[in-house]
Amino acid sequence: EVLLVESGGGLVHPGGSLRLSCAASGFTLSDHDMKWFRQAPGNIIEWVSSINKDGRRTQYTEAVKGRFTISRDDTKSTLYLQMNTLKTEDTGLYFCATGSWSLPGFDDRGQGTQVTVSS
Repeated sequence: EVLLVESGGGLVHPGGSLRLSCAASGFTLSDHDMKWFRQAPGNIIEWVSSINKDGRRTQYTEAVKGRFTISRDDTKSTLYLQMNTLKTEDTGLYFCATGSWSLPGFDDRGQGTQVTVSS
């Protein structure tokens, strides 16, 4: 059974940083492209970032380019999202997911971790 468990969310002031983690089990992480998504209250799910299987390629939505960094440690079966210079509009439920690099959307997802950016 695929299991993805996110952690690292919380309340942070604008300009602050958080590092999200996604612990994967039930499958071999290195066999999969991985993604981060977020969903603000009342909003649709928004793709944030992708990383390919070998970690050599990454993609970001324009709103987070230069501020967020996706990475993976397959030896720990963990995906990360380093978020710097956070803005109020980054507030939302962040979840990790499996999904093909070349296709939109996702296959399996975690339940998410809440990020709130507020002064």
